[in-house]
Amino acid sequence: MTVTIRILSSSEHCLSRNDVDPDALKIIHRLHRMGFLAYLCGGAVRDLLLGRKPKDFDIVTDARPGQIRKRFHNVFIIGRRFRLAHVHFPGGKIIEVATFRRDLAEEERAAATERIAPELMYGTPREDAFRRDVTINSLYYDAVSGEIIDYVGGLDDLASRRVRLIGDPASRYTEDAVRIWRVVRYAARLGFEIEEETARAIPAFAPLLGKCAGARLYEELNKELGERTRPVMDALRARGLLRYIIGGFGEDYENDGTIYERLREILENKDRLQKDGLELTREECYALLFWPWAEAYIDGKDGGFRERMEKAFESAGTQAVFPKKMKTDVVQILTLIVEIFKAFRNSRANYVIPRHAAFPSAFVLFGLIMEGRPGDPEKMPANLFGRLHPAVEDKAPAKKRRRRRPRKPRKQSPQE
Repeated sequence: MTVTIRILSSSEHCLSRNDVDPDALKIIHRLHRMGFLAYLCGGAVRDLLLGRKPKDFDIVTDARPGQIRKRFHNVFIIGRRFRLAHVHFPGGKIIEVATFRRDLAEEERAAATERIAPELMYGTPREDAFRRDVTINSLYYDAVSGEIIDYVGGLDDLASRRVRLIGDPASRYTEDAVRIWRVVRYAARLGFEIEEETARAIPAFAPLLGKCAGARLYEELNKELGERTRPVMDALRARGLLRYIIGGFGEDYENDGTIYERLREILENKDRLQKDGLELTREECYALLFWPWAEAYIDGKDGGFRERMEKAFESAGTQAVFPKKMKTDVVQILTLIVEIFKAFRNSRANYVIPRHAAFPSAFVLFGLIMEGRPGDPEKMPANLFGRLHPAVEDKAPAKKRRRRRPRKPRKQSPQE
């Protein structure tokens, strides 16, 4: 892929320094004063050019991690294979600073008998741009000069509202099949089209997605649930990719339009409420993801709901590997939602389930699932569930201990 470098001056684009996080600007300016290159990069530049608010402000530089650590007191170095600098600020804010890197040639990978030294992976700004996944995420913003730097044609693709892989799609998907998921995600969230060659290769290489490390797939799924989920799930389903991520769950969502429409409605409500400020835990998000699939198990006769769900999770064969505690917590929340559902349906009181630690989460999700708004555990019907936090005076008074009569002093005998 040969593209001539394109540089836009500050007067030729809409991105302003005022839109950039002030702490990110401080890092960039300090590195420049010390003689290093430093650019804003990735999704932040893309979103600012589109008039959107970036989620993160990542920085890339030619300074090595050790050099960054010496010049910033609030830095932590993370990573093994390729080290990154995390600059910490008050309030929990973290800005990631990476060193320009490059993709190793095939002969370099073949010659490496042991772990590749990080020094061999450092590169130039151009090499760093070409190693990234898609063109629209490979733009640099020089906050000192105000210039936008484009090595890969990202500005044209941004103007055409198009997602294009950098390099040959077949080779890039073979190197890392997770790129298929990312291409679909960017197009769905931004409302872009996928470039023809990039899209044409997806069906042929989709099965490779299911062979990726389960931990990586789990982390990618976490990203979906933390933001707007419904558009990406629609796109993954349309391209038949859900089965390669969540196994049997995904196959059912792809093949059964009824349960998928149920999921779509729930995710639409989740996305809307999260945008309005509702905070959901990761366990709660996964419970929502699996609820439409779990509804079919409510009235089963083969054991209790919890046992049926545990067996179903085992047999689903999800490629994404969920931590054991996560799976246990999700099944517990789903079980409690079912118990709440049955209590409302049968008008039969159940004073036991509010004692479970996961009951508040289950009641919030029950309201979201049934009414499109989160349930309030403090306002739950007392005739069905009692009170979540019984008052102290409701408890039976403790029995008074009988006071023992003090012993009389023992009389001493004459011999004593």
